[in-house]
Amino acid sequence: MLDEERDLADAVTRVLDQEYPGELEVILALGPSSDRTDEIATELVARDRRVRTVPNPSGRTPAGLNAAIATARHSIVARVDGHGMLAPGYLVTAVRLLEQTGADNVGGIMAAEGVTSFERAVATAMTSSLGVGGARFHIGGEAGPADTVYLGVFRRDTLARLGGYDETFERAQDWELNLRIRRSGGLVWFSPELHVSYRPRPHLRGLARQYFEYGRWRREVMREHPETVTVRYLAPPSALAAVLAGAVLVLLGRPRRAPLVGLAAPGGYVAGVLLGSGWIGRRLEPPARGWLPVVLVTMHLSWAVGFWTSPRGLRAGAEADPGGGQP
Repeated sequence: MLDEERDLADAVTRVLDQEYPGELEVILALGPSSDRTDEIATELVARDRRVRTVPNPSGRTPAGLNAAIATARHSIVARVDGHGMLAPGYLVTAVRLLEQTGADNVGGIMAAEGVTSFERAVATAMTSSLGVGGARFHIGGEAGPADTVYLGVFRRDTLARLGGYDETFERAQDWELNLRIRRSGGLVWFSPELHVSYRPRPHLRGLARQYFEYGRWRREVMREHPETVTVRYLAPPSALAAVLAGAVLVLLGRPRRAPLVGLAAPGGYVAGVLLGSGWIGRRLEPPARGWLPVVLVTMHLSWAVGFWTSPRGLRAGAEADPGGGQP
């Protein structure tokens, strides 16, 4: 976790309140936060002996995950982020699914929930195919094998066998780990029974940065694993390319019909966003409904810009061990 003072106490409380018929430990991997995250973590440790901390001086998500996994004492490891809120019964259900399916990792729905009007607009976009495509962990679907899932509840021996998370992937490390699980003959299982409430970024700048990073790292995954390219992932960069090409035609103004042709792509995109926003946001209150088109455009174009500007040297130490750690 990093700078999670707003949600950390609630997230940990949701874990500790799980009615799990067995031992439970919560390990907090602390990055170099600039807010009260460390102070809150210290209070949580003092309050409940089941809570411990490990340092993550790099602040990188996969390094923190590997540090926490390395100190875990039990055979099942559940990933929980600092702004993720487990639903009641999450752990019991996840363990039951691991046993029933024989899966190496099970996960469910990333149930985005906002508090402010802006956050509610983001949550609506993040739970619709217009905002994030057709991934089941975003929009729901039937239980079954999946390419990836949100967060995940793992068999610890699987994490040890595969070397944990690849620390060269600052983002998309969960997708990359699930790919290695599947390639090793393991099973990743999605179930709509599993819900984790997710608190969206509270402002537009943070949202833009988040999706810019998603785009950059998704392209890096494609470079490493080109067979994983799908239409869904190419949609935002293709839309941006079409909009820019149309804008160039409009500016050039030649041949005579170029401006009209050029307006087709950006005009079609804007019309699609406005019409789609009206439909998926029909139950939102007016302020959130007003934010929704802005949120969608920010998510799409930030992802696309990140994708197109992703440098080839993005992964530091790309020749390191695939797991980056030995849980």
